[in-house]
Amino acid sequence: MKAGMKAVQFSGYGGPEVLHVVEVDAPHAGAGQVRIAVRAAGVNPSDWKRRAGRYRDFEDVAFPSGVGVEASGVVDEVGPGVSNVAVGDAVFGYGENTIAQYAILTHWARKPDNLSFEVAGGLPVVVETASRSLEEVGVKSGETLLVSGAAGGIGSAVIQFARLRGITVVGTASARKHDYLRALGAIPTTYGPGLAERVKALAQQGVDAALDLAGSGIIPELIAIAGDPSRVLSVADFAAPQYGARFSYGPPKDPEQVFAHVARLCSEGLFGLRVEQTFALEQTAKAQEVSATGRVTGKLVISIA
Repeated sequence: MKAGMKAVQFSGYGGPEVLHVVEVDAPHAGAGQVRIAVRAAGVNPSDWKRRAGRYRDFEDVAFPSGVGVEASGVVDEVGPGVSNVAVGDAVFGYGENTIAQYAILTHWARKPDNLSFEVAGGLPVVVETASRSLEEVGVKSGETLLVSGAAGGIGSAVIQFARLRGITVVGTASARKHDYLRALGAIPTTYGPGLAERVKALAQQGVDAALDLAGSGIIPELIAIAGDPSRVLSVADFAAPQYGARFSYGPPKDPEQVFAHVARLCSEGLFGLRVEQTFALEQTAKAQEVSATGRVTGKLVISIA
């Protein structure tokens, strides 16, 4: 008899109401994979965009489809060819259909003892995307980076990585989030009309590169501020290349190295992630609704008992 588990699935594109908690067979680890008893799984904009059908033109979804691409938990099954972890180890990483009681991880790192499962479960997407974006935009120590949409999970990671590299960061967010950005080491400003003038006043030596993390149609303005479309990169606006800017997408680049590096930073108190709110498995639809508002500070996480 196959072991069963609870998982969140959807059987067709639509709003949050298409998400349901169902009983399904638990997956098993294949070659190069591990299975974890999930303790926490991150909520990402890609989750609800995929559910809403925004990716249907370039991504095949087989229904019923699971939800979630990252998680933390305890290894309970090790696939062939895996030698760096054992049953009982606490890990976090990328996976498949991770908003469930059990999930397969394809890339992972050990979770430090001083890092909660909730924070660890929300790290993989934001730290890999932030690390990749900084590399691709080519910003260096001593330069200034403008980050549009700086208070979300990816922005929080970008700021911390950039500051550790000696990069000055100017970040946009609503005024109520400015203290949060300052605490991370960024110079905050508001978004909206007059951004170029505000940034010029804050970064009098100019801006060397810009990242768009919000997908709010701001690419032309970021190009004008940075002065060179090749120094502007978006992770959220597919139209960026139309303006000469770049769009960063997967597959992930060396995610296990990134995860291990962040694990060390977290254990040393040099990196953190704010979890704004946690939800139960049965509240996944609500979590996606909150994510879709675009007003999250840090990360949303599904906590699984």
